[in-house]
Amino acid sequence: MATAPATSSMATNSPCLRLPSMPLRRGPAAISFPSRQWPAALTSCTGLSRRSDVVAAAGHQKLMGSLTSNEGLRFGVVVARFNEVVTNLLLQGALETFERYSVKAENITVVSVPGSFEVPIAAQKLGKSGKFDAILCIGAVIRGDTTHYDAVANSAASGVLNAGLSAGVPCVFGVLTCEDMDQALNRAGGKAGNKGAETALTAIEMASLFRHHLG
Repeated sequence: MATAPATSSMATNSPCLRLPSMPLRRGPAAISFPSRQWPAALTSCTGLSRRSDVVAAAGHQKLMGSLTSNEGLRFGVVVARFNEVVTNLLLQGALETFERYSVKAENITVVSVPGSFEVPIAAQKLGKSGKFDAILCIGAVIRGDTTHYDAVANSAASGVLNAGLSAGVPCVFGVLTCEDMDQALNRAGGKAGNKGAETALTAIEMASLFRHHLG
């Protein structure tokens, strides 16, 4: 006797499987931000061609020292005698730069100290004297076989910073910290330029900034 075919709850006349209806999941709602109108100087290429345009557009005042407004500025130079073959070249670079930018020789005072460790205390004394607009700190620390290098280099760097902060006068760090003598000579007029000259340029700009804007 033939058995009746099994029945299914799904309709047999549909080629597709019918799934029970499910509520649709909505994606996260879109968040809109109000549009902001930027100044024309910030939205055009020509407005961004000069930084001063951006500063002016934002309504800020830009203060900056000058390398040419140095009339009457006075500088103290503290130079370490240790590694003198290097520090003499750094001092020469600084003095030549002062001359190139019309700083008068009578407005420059050079103080010699034994080593880079003694530079900060002399710089602080000059800064607090009220006679100088900026102090150059020149020295050379070259790594040896002991940890003495690290102690002197770290003390010189932090000492010059503290000298400037306590005196309220720019004290410019011009102490070379090098692995060997070749590195030092390359930075004292060799392939890498003269860091003494760079220190003098920084001192002129900072002295001008303090004299004309921050004094």
